[in-house]
Amino acid sequence: MSAPKIDVQLATRLLDVIAEDILPLTEKSVGLGNKIFGAALLRKSDFSTYLAETNNEIESPLHHGEMHLLKRYFEQDAATRLPPSELLFLTTHEPCSLCLSAITWSGFDNFYYFFSHEDSRDEFEIPHDLKILKEVFDVDPGQYRRTNAFWDSHGIQGWFQDCKHSLQSHTQEELHAKIQAIKSRYVLASDHYQSGKANNQIPLN
Repeated sequence: MSAPKIDVQLATRLLDVIAEDILPLTEKSVGLGNKIFGAALLRKSDFSTYLAETNNEIESPLHHGEMHLLKRYFEQDAATRLPPSELLFLTTHEPCSLCLSAITWSGFDNFYYFFSHEDSRDEFEIPHDLKILKEVFDVDPGQYRRTNAFWDSHGIQGWFQDCKHSLQSHTQEELHAKIQAIKSRYVLASDHYQSGKANNQIPLN
């Protein structure tokens, strides 16, 4: 059985978009009281960034990172806006049930995420995604269909772990370093959010 494959160019680009386009927005946003979640759209043609956003729940509890990105996306002129079929959807954290539905209703056939639902709960003390999936939909962690008739989803860290032994050592080291650098920045952003969340008006903080 052959080893699983990773698209190194795409993986590298997704990590760079998180580090360079999403995280700077998030690092500013948590200072206002927002959560640490963010998202971006990339052109499938060349992986260039089309749009990036971050959580804006202090404006509306519906403005999760993905939701705020979609809001901005659909505010663009429909005559010139790229269609979902030409875009990759990147999210820093595995989407909650609200964002999963929004991605689906918006017509995207894919999404990529960096942190899992369990990471949001265990590393960042934000358990609401898994709790809502269980309480409202009776879905246990990891049991929703990550590949279905609407879209295929991919966990970037899991992708790397599954495929890293098939990579050349310098490529493996480069991707690992990018992943660790992103995780370190999110620890700081999370600490910032957690230290001030008692003062915000987000219902599920």
